[in-house]
Amino acid sequence: MRKLFILAGLILTLTGAAIGRAQRQMPEFTPDQKLRLAAAVIENYYVEEVNSDTIVDEAIIAMLRTLDPHSAYSTPDETKELNQPLEGKFSGIGIQFNMVEDTVYVIQTTSGGPSEKVGIRPGDRIISANDTVIAGKKMQNSGIIKVLRGPKGSRVDLKVKRAGEPQLLDFILTRDDIPIYSVDAAYMVNDSIGYVSVTRFAESTDREVRQAADSLARVGMRHLILDLGNNGGGYLGSAVELAEEFLQKGDPIVFTKGLNTPPSYFNAERTGTIPVDRLVIMVDQYSASAAEILSGAIQENDRGLIVGRRTFGKGLVQRPFPFPDGSMIRLTTSRYYTPSGRCIQKPYEKGKGEEYQLDMLNRYNSGELWHRDSIHLDTTQAYKTLRNGRTIYGGGGIMPDVFVPADTSNYSAYYRDLVAKGVIIKYTLNYIDTNRKALLKAYPTEEAFAERFEPTQEIIDGLIAAGNEAGVEFKQESWDTSHTLILAVLKGLMIRDLYENGIYVRATNPLSNDFNEALRLISDPARYARILRGESDEQ
Repeated sequence: MRKLFILAGLILTLTGAAIGRAQRQMPEFTPDQKLRLAAAVIENYYVEEVNSDTIVDEAIIAMLRTLDPHSAYSTPDETKELNQPLEGKFSGIGIQFNMVEDTVYVIQTTSGGPSEKVGIRPGDRIISANDTVIAGKKMQNSGIIKVLRGPKGSRVDLKVKRAGEPQLLDFILTRDDIPIYSVDAAYMVNDSIGYVSVTRFAESTDREVRQAADSLARVGMRHLILDLGNNGGGYLGSAVELAEEFLQKGDPIVFTKGLNTPPSYFNAERTGTIPVDRLVIMVDQYSASAAEILSGAIQENDRGLIVGRRTFGKGLVQRPFPFPDGSMIRLTTSRYYTPSGRCIQKPYEKGKGEEYQLDMLNRYNSGELWHRDSIHLDTTQAYKTLRNGRTIYGGGGIMPDVFVPADTSNYSAYYRDLVAKGVIIKYTLNYIDTNRKALLKAYPTEEAFAERFEPTQEIIDGLIAAGNEAGVEFKQESWDTSHTLILAVLKGLMIRDLYENGIYVRATNPLSNDFNEALRLISDPARYARILRGESDEQ
């Protein structure tokens, strides 16, 4: 044993001497050489077998962590998943589902998709896919998606439980390309005001918004509320294309610049075709990146007004650098600037990603989400809008023209637990299963349901009983606080389940402070014009 220790010590001494000689022979020991030497030392002398791929991956991740909060590395599988929501499609069976307890419920089928073609309906429970049992397994959504998605043209055999059917139903589907939509809601609020919600900026976003707007214009839309709340962004090109729909040819939209990249300027190459007069954009603290580019362009060209809260402040441009194995580095190469020169990116310190991630908590603690006066305005970063000369401020994110405090007045622990345990959605699906035909007969259109349907006392009692059964104890005080929200969510789920492409927010928008403020503003042409001119907002 003593001989082994002596031998090990000799090897370490020789290794150290070899490295020492190598260092003396290198007049310039570059960081690149140091990294290669470190990898070689680990691979050749580490006490156990080394997975070189893992070491390289972790080294890249660690390097990027020292730069900024948004430069990132993704494995081949992660890269594929990252690209799918932006590329606008994937191959699968074409359903929207929810996992409630240990059961997969079909919420909607994609129009024209494989599931709709074979007759799968909202409310169906998927028991198994091919040889994989799904029901009762409490699988994660990611695991279910892997089972249901697959190569275009591949076959999947589903066993489905449907209410009223004593036996499981067998469906044979052929996977196909499934579109991922950017517009998740578009409807007329009244005779002249339309509402369109955009959840992401993908390849098809501009086309989807134009189609939605054209459809609404045919039934009288003259003014538009564009909802970008919770929109985390996406493709720069999609934001530019959508901005063009509302601007004049030549209007500036955004520019980028960085240390090693020349400035790029994006101006409207055509005059917009969406026929709206007054335009109001809804944003919140989660609106980011491309959503901020569009909002900033509309605001600074004095084309419309922004309602809500200061946006996220994600203004770093990531350029993808793919590797042959399918992995990828998304490296920050420049910053986004609004037409007047405001940097959209909020401040950060290199290598302090954890502090950066706490920004939203800091906003919460400072009161910024509830009080405009709590927002720190950097007066050294005052800018002017391009047409009317209104004063706007930089410092990160887009400051709305009309501030709306976040609303938690309908929130309670009782509502939280009903949602967390899937009580509302499960009860809704069961109720729809039993009463679908009667409901569709009484309310043949989505509009009729949205305008006339109100949950009966029988429905309310059933929901409360379902909550008690799931361990969510009924409390009158909490019900008094949240019942309006609870019943609006229930009604929205019913709309979504009963009608093809049913619009959930028809029921929940009337409870949204952001939506109601946007509606008040766009309905008041004098106030709208006054704010657009930069005058005080006297209500």
